[in-house]
Amino acid sequence: MIVRKPDRIREQVAVEAARLMYEDGVREYRDAKRKAAKRFGPEKALSLGAHLPSNTEIHDELARLIAAREETALPERLLTLRLTALGYLELFEPFSPYLVGSVLSGAVTGQSDIDIHLFADSVEEVEELLQQHGLPFETETVSVRKGGRINDYIHVYLEDQGVPVECSVYPVEERHNRTVSSITGKPMERANLKQLKRLISATLEEEGINGAQT
Repeated sequence: MIVRKPDRIREQVAVEAARLMYEDGVREYRDAKRKAAKRFGPEKALSLGAHLPSNTEIHDELARLIAAREETALPERLLTLRLTALGYLELFEPFSPYLVGSVLSGAVTGQSDIDIHLFADSVEEVEELLQQHGLPFETETVSVRKGGRINDYIHVYLEDQGVPVECSVYPVEERHNRTVSSITGKPMERANLKQLKRLISATLEEEGINGAQT
């Protein structure tokens, strides 16, 4: 049986990438990985040596970092973000909204944004709804690999009391074709309005029990 030696450089790059995401607010794993790799040598050389960590490894390090530094602040922050997300899922209910990303997984920092997937016949419908509610927004075309192909989708950006809210707008027919997670390589975890309400209710019940015991 061959026992592989731990790849210390790979581990250190993962730790540094997680730090960049936590302290510097780098949001994309790819960007954090590349910036971290520069501390240990040319990125190409590291890649050829299989020293670059996976997104899963960086995510795990980030989760450990958040848990270690923010054990007391994390529950309140996560609940606040999920309640804010709930409001937007209610607002976007005509577009079958789903919460995805860190606010769903729980690995949030003080710089985390809220990621929502919407499904509409046209982005103009989403824009019209936001205009009716007097909510300022910006849009951007983003290329995404989905279903084995690279497609262009519109992302709508809002801000709620300093918290960025990013809404990815997909065609209605793609609702059951879930986007692949850049972390796990599997269909992305997501929660609709009903599921998010249950998640928040469970959290509140748990906090009530813990509060009664302390």
